[in-house]
Amino acid sequence: MELSPEDALRLNVLLANKPLAVRIDESNLVVFGLSGQGEVRVALNPLGRPEIYLRKVRELLSGYVLGSPGGYPVYLRRWTRMGQMRDESLAQLLLLGEPEAVVAAACSPGLTNELARRAWWAMEDAESARQMLANPAVVCGSMGPVLAAYLVDYLPFETEPEKMIETVRLVLQPGLIDAVVRSDLWQKAARRQAYLVGFLAADPDDLPESAPNRSDAPRYQARLAALAGSGNPFASLLERVLSGRGQVFVQTVQQVLKKPPTQEVVTAILELISSYFRVFRPEGHPDQRIEDLVAEAPVFCQLGCAPEALAQCLAAMPELSAEVRAMRVLSGLGYGVLRPALSSATVMGSLMRRKLEPVLQPISAQLAVLVCPR
Repeated sequence: MELSPEDALRLNVLLANKPLAVRIDESNLVVFGLSGQGEVRVALNPLGRPEIYLRKVRELLSGYVLGSPGGYPVYLRRWTRMGQMRDESLAQLLLLGEPEAVVAAACSPGLTNELARRAWWAMEDAESARQMLANPAVVCGSMGPVLAAYLVDYLPFETEPEKMIETVRLVLQPGLIDAVVRSDLWQKAARRQAYLVGFLAADPDDLPESAPNRSDAPRYQARLAALAGSGNPFASLLERVLSGRGQVFVQTVQQVLKKPPTQEVVTAILELISSYFRVFRPEGHPDQRIEDLVAEAPVFCQLGCAPEALAQCLAAMPELSAEVRAMRVLSGLGYGVLRPALSSATVMGSLMRRKLEPVLQPISAQLAVLVCPR
């Protein structure tokens, strides 16, 4: 089957006018081209089965753009997915009328704000929007707020917790949404734990909630400030946790752990906790059970074993030794603490929470140490 002479002529004229992007509406058999003046529309008149005719259309586009009449080549699919497509070739991908080629361009680290605008015209898709908002050039450009607005509107239709978390994290990047939208997301987070995890991932020190410093914080403020000012990382983290922003972080984590809906949410929140307290794990992630982490913490915090900077904190404020041990435990959280309790990756809801109670209860106890002075 060949293209009708009329369609071939119109498509060649479209390409000769150097469009910025091409989109194919398969259901209505229309090819659209994006130009500097707007859209150009070419209605197709198939001579046979539409799917075969559309393949011929894509062969024409590919032959003109890439010199390859076989459509979007398999090797290009692999290269672009792996980020190996040259940046100067990205504009060509958007002329092929192939959804896969648009996704490949959206995933490329060389994507610019202008190319993001063309890709978004070619295919509006939540996954592509997330990929593009992971690119600083797009976030800082005019397309950043456009993509963020789309993802916020689409968020209620997401069903996978990982995508909810990533969406919230991405749209909370500076300059993408206004204070009203951010406040609305935070209110919805009260009913969706994945949203809370997204807020914690975006900026644990700038949550929309406020809280006072821990009641005993003034007692340690001068000593912690002096040590932190000399470059002591343990003192800096202790000061941070006892402050209002640190208390909000811990309380929000407690809220997530009260009733986590899925294993993905639990895994994500444990990784965030571990990252927040990573100063207390200078040797790296241990991948240990919770019992082992709890048993090891007092040994690490002994004055003869602790790092010099931590020993300075313990010597100046021995009354915070329980907090130091709790932070050491929390810095080691990860999937290793979940593995012994979960035999199936599909367990979720109340059954999952019952199985995880022996793990989550000790973690909650460590968090409680940080918000309740003795």
